[in-house]
Amino acid sequence: MTTSQNVLREKARNAIETQPYKTITVLSSLLSVQDSIGWIPSEALEEVARVTSSTVNDVWGVASFYPNFRFTLPPKNSIEVCWGPTCHVLGAQSILQHILAEVGLENEGETSDQHLGLKLNTCLGVCPHGPVASFNHRLQGKMTKEKALRLTKSLMKETQND
Repeated sequence: MTTSQNVLREKARNAIETQPYKTITVLSSLLSVQDSIGWIPSEALEEVARVTSSTVNDVWGVASFYPNFRFTLPPKNSIEVCWGPTCHVLGAQSILQHILAEVGLENEGETSDQHLGLKLNTCLGVCPHGPVASFNHRLQGKMTKEKALRLTKSLMKETQND
């Protein structure tokens, strides 16, 4: 086992053992791991199985059922464009198209260099400020194409300097 695998296993074990829930379940353990590590590596699936006396297949069955669990390392930066009715009517489509063109994607997903991930979000919850987008989990309201491109370029520049 490599050092990085040991580190992931230890982080997963710590997340499971320190979760705030009275009853430790497969789902609560997976949530704790993702909150702690940012994704669910195979080492974490094995640790959840061990702690909950489940099989890895049973843990995978729960984990793969929920679309919000990640099984790969997340990108360094993220952009979410609100796609709720209000934001859609207020111009989210145009904003999305400009961001897609800027980052070189055809649809939501991640850039090949893993520097940026783009997702559509059904609602970011701040309709009076629409259209809205989130840049590294910081909400930005009254979004324009120009503002979206400026913020996107800024994220891309930050990543290149890492």
